Amino acid sequence: MKKLMCIIFSAIFLALLTGCPIENPFEDETVVYKPVIYLYPETESEISVKLDYNGTFTTTYPAYNDGWTVTAQPDGTIKYNDREYYCLFWEGISNIDYSFEKGFCVKGEDTEKFLEDSLKKLGLTDTEANEFIIYWLPKMENNEYNLISFQEKLYTENAKLTVAPSPDTVIRVFMAWKGVDGLIEIEPQALTAPERNGFTVVEWGGTELK
Repeated sequence: MKKLMCIIFSAIFLALLTGCPIENPFEDETVVYKPVIYLYPETESEISVKLDYNGTFTTTYPAYNDGWTVTAQPDGTIKYNDREYYCLFWEGISNIDYSFEKGFCVKGEDTEKFLEDSLKKLGLTDTEANEFIIYWLPKMENNEYNLISFQEKLYTENAKLTVAPSPDTVIRVFMAWKGVDGLIEIEPQALTAPERNGFTVVEWGGTELK
C-alpha cells in the first residue's frame, strides 16, 4: 500500500509543479485491499503458494517474488526466511468490474452484526473473522447504508490461487462494497462454505467501490 501512495503523491507533486490539472492515476482501477492467506496443513509441511492475479501487485508481505514457498504448521504459523508469520499478505490494483446483481444493503449501525453472521456462514473462524472485521468495520459503520456483495466466481477467476501440495479445503471470501445514502433493493445472496477437512487454505479480502 505504501508503494501505491507514493505513486499517487508523486503524481500530485508533479502536477503542482507543471500547473497541470490533478488527476487520480487509478481512477478507472479498483484497489484490492488486504487479501490475507492462511495455511493450515495437517502436519508441518513445506507449501508453495502462487497467485495469478489479473492486475498489478502494489504490496506483498513477505515479498512475493515468483511465489511463496514456506513452512507451515497445523496452527497456521508460517515460517519463511527465519521469521514467523500468521498469514501471507498482498494488495493490488485491477480494472475488474465487480458485480452487484446479488448482495445486501445494510444499515451502517448494523454492519458489525451482519459481518459476524455472514463471515460465519462463509466459513471463517472467529479469529479470521475478527481480522476481517477490525479492518473493514471502521470504514463502514458510520455510513447511512452499505451495499455489500461477496464476490465468488468473478474474484477467483481473476485471482487464481495455486497451492502445492493441493489442499483438501479452500475457502476464499472477497467482499465488494460501497457506502450509499439510502436503502437499495437487491436480491439476497445465499452464503455457504465447504466443511473444513484436511489441509485447509483460507483467504479473505475486499474492495471499496466509489
